[in-house]
Amino acid sequence: MVVPVLTSDDGFYAINNQFLADGPKGFTEFKMVENEEMFIRIDLPGVPDDGVRVTIDPTRKTVSISAKAPKEHKHDSSPRIYLTATGLVCKCCSISNFTSHMCDGVLRLLLFKRQSTSNRSSSIYLRSYGPHKFPHASDPFDPTLTGRVLKPHPCVLQGSEMAYESKKLQNGSLYVRVDMPGVPKDRFTISVTNGRVMVTGEAPAVSHDSGGRFYSGDVAMLDTLISIPSRRIKTIAKNGVIRLIIPPV
Repeated sequence: MVVPVLTSDDGFYAINNQFLADGPKGFTEFKMVENEEMFIRIDLPGVPDDGVRVTIDPTRKTVSISAKAPKEHKHDSSPRIYLTATGLVCKCCSISNFTSHMCDGVLRLLLFKRQSTSNRSSSIYLRSYGPHKFPHASDPFDPTLTGRVLKPHPCVLQGSEMAYESKKLQNGSLYVRVDMPGVPKDRFTISVTNGRVMVTGEAPAVSHDSGGRFYSGDVAMLDTLISIPSRRIKTIAKNGVIRLIIPPV
């Protein structure tokens, strides 16, 4: 078994995931795109493509997001339920529509705005506020997203809030779950060298992502310093999560 180790004196590259080694950080990302649409990326590891529900609030100021990541393996501690909301805080606009795309444990939204009907004739109101800008923006390379303390996922309502869990099984095997949102199931690699079990994953940039992401790290340490073929490790890669069952050696 292993515990998260600091990757440098400055701390973890990304405090949202100890295995993220390069690329945009943070559980979420917000940015303005063409036509003043609002792009939102939210990591929801473990959630299948059809496991998320997005609805516009009756005020048409926010969208509510609920999602469920089922137990894919009997050794998962529990399913995970996510719940969050995001949208506008201004008074001059409302959400007219949205598109959503859930893939590999990442939800990507595009929110479309329109000027609220009650304010269309209010020239004084518009002059007071000037050209409208969405209030949300984020820097996925912000230095504050690097640090020495890992942060729990803020959208988890039930289940594990952290990107890693492991447990020793009765037969001596080790079960490991690692969240690597955005990584397709065929972009994970596993190696076992000198007793260290390493997992890497490559998440390509999709839609308006600020960039691709690269994950890498030791997820387990065997009792003996041996190297074994990765085929001896049972793997389940699905929805931005990789699960390993490492046999005793």
